[in-house]
Amino acid sequence: MNDLSLRLAELGRDTAVGSDPQDAASLLALLRLLYTVGREDLPLGRLFEGHVDAVQIVARYGTAEQVRALSDAICGGAILGVWNADLSGEPLRWDGALLNGGKSFASGAGILSHALVTVDSAAGRQLLLLDLAMAVPEIDHDFWRVAGMQRSETHIVRWQDAPVGLDAAIGAPGDYVREPWFSGGALRFVAVQAGGIARLVDVVRDYLVTAGRAADPHQAGRLARLFGLAEASNAAIRRAAEGWFADEAARLPLVAAARAATYAAGGEAIALAQEAVGVASLFVDHPLSGTMTDLAMYLRQPGPDAQRMQVGAAVASGILRPML
Repeated sequence: MNDLSLRLAELGRDTAVGSDPQDAASLLALLRLLYTVGREDLPLGRLFEGHVDAVQIVARYGTAEQVRALSDAICGGAILGVWNADLSGEPLRWDGALLNGGKSFASGAGILSHALVTVDSAAGRQLLLLDLAMAVPEIDHDFWRVAGMQRSETHIVRWQDAPVGLDAAIGAPGDYVREPWFSGGALRFVAVQAGGIARLVDVVRDYLVTAGRAADPHQAGRLARLFGLAEASNAAIRRAAEGWFADEAARLPLVAAARAATYAAGGEAIALAQEAVGVASLFVDHPLSGTMTDLAMYLRQPGPDAQRMQVGAAVASGILRPML
């Protein structure tokens, strides 16, 4: 196991992650944990968020026996993830005994011990929990040639006649895309992204203080703006966490607002960090370089325009109103 695998296994064993949070305080505690891990290391945060997602899905839809077995596996160092993206021309197929086909954007391929995958059925998308030591995928490493988030090991995976029995099925067809959990779960990765913005603030501050340039009025202004951007993202996440249990109609619009706020804050924070540190930030061995490229990649979750449209519609209908 590499350092990333060891840290993920440590987080999984030491963190009481299970069923969905039942109140705002427990949801906010989970989001703060994801924020802290993202602030430590964005690829680590991406993979840990996937682990949390998978564990919550099994706890939500699995049988008591499946939940117990998963708990035992996590105590033994199991690392989970969710592989949902279809591979063009090679859909994942399952006949109740054998698995064939592939998945794209499979984060943690070669790192995870277990993966939740989706297969299509006449009744809807079915979840399968795969023990990757038993259903070993072929990993196409040529796909993931990117500037950021390289260490997330997001590859194409394929299976050919892999033995996967009926006991691998988690829940019923259609469970995976049930709302509000499917869209609302975005709040978890937004918390990781916000941790990445906080890391930009940390690295720029440390660089300017060490270089004796923090008192420069222009640099002080940049630090102030970076702090404001980070806090704007944090505030939107906190409000979404509080609103999840307070107002059912506002749940998903508030998550969309947090996504939009973090997307905007992250983009401006990257530009400010480059301005503050200058050309040194673009050297691959500079601590800012990896954080900027990782965050730029991670912010590109699908549908940013759709999030803004959802927020706008909620404002127009009076579901969302500015509040202090």
